[in-house]
Amino acid sequence: MKKIERGMAFASRHVDIFKCPVCGEGFEEVMNGSFSCSKGHQFDFSKKGTLYFLRHGVKSDYDDIKMWEARRFVLKAGLFQPIIDEILSLIPEKNYLRIVDVGCGEGSTLKYVEEQRTNREDAYVGFDISKKAINLATRDEGSAFFCIADLAQLPFASKSFDVILDMFSPSAYGEFDRILKSKGLLFKVIPNANYLIELRHMLYEENDPQYSYSNDKVLTLFKRHYPHAKIKKITYEFPLSKTFFESLVYMTPLHWGAAAEKIDAALAKGLNKITIDVLLLIVENN
Repeated sequence: MKKIERGMAFASRHVDIFKCPVCGEGFEEVMNGSFSCSKGHQFDFSKKGTLYFLRHGVKSDYDDIKMWEARRFVLKAGLFQPIIDEILSLIPEKNYLRIVDVGCGEGSTLKYVEEQRTNREDAYVGFDISKKAINLATRDEGSAFFCIADLAQLPFASKSFDVILDMFSPSAYGEFDRILKSKGLLFKVIPNANYLIELRHMLYEENDPQYSYSNDKVLTLFKRHYPHAKIKKITYEFPLSKTFFESLVYMTPLHWGAAAEKIDAALAKGLNKITIDVLLLIVENN
């Protein structure tokens, strides 16, 4: 089956997951390569089986194919596997869950989740604002459906997902609350102060704001929305080869503001391990 056929088949099977970002109505059918809502707004499937739901142009540093390819390489090597394994241990062992990955990037996280939840017949959806990332995500064989969408105006129906995954991505808590089912689970991962600290210290001087990091603002806002959330600290070291280190440098926004000579020096020196230090924030919807 071609990718466009797979995408259309997914939308046809799970039409109730989606809502039109133009008028807010539900979608009715897939016909002639388009997804149509009840008021006639149409969205065309790409050859890769994706849908473009944005209603405005996007200019973002994240639409960088080199960054996404580097991220894909390192994630497939297992950089975040202990985090995702912890999440998987908290997802109910039942069938037919609907799982959405917020800011899914190049799709590695969603692919890993699907591989671990074999024979569950779940429905997987990933979305990102970066078209290049979404195109890269479609390279993997799998059942997940990918789309380009706006976090602040999600093209999903209310109470349509059992699980929301948010790995290092921005959040729109009002939208999360809207699309999450009763008793559904939200998993949000945020960095701690020591996340990638070795790389941070290689790329920046002590007097630079980027030399250190605090998640206080993000965590305070999250707790304001979800005062009863559970919080789990996850810390480990990930071994790096020279090739992995080069990809790590380019997969993280840390390299954006770094001086060219600092990046060159870091690449020349390398690292044999990196610290992963995060908080896993867990919410069960009422």
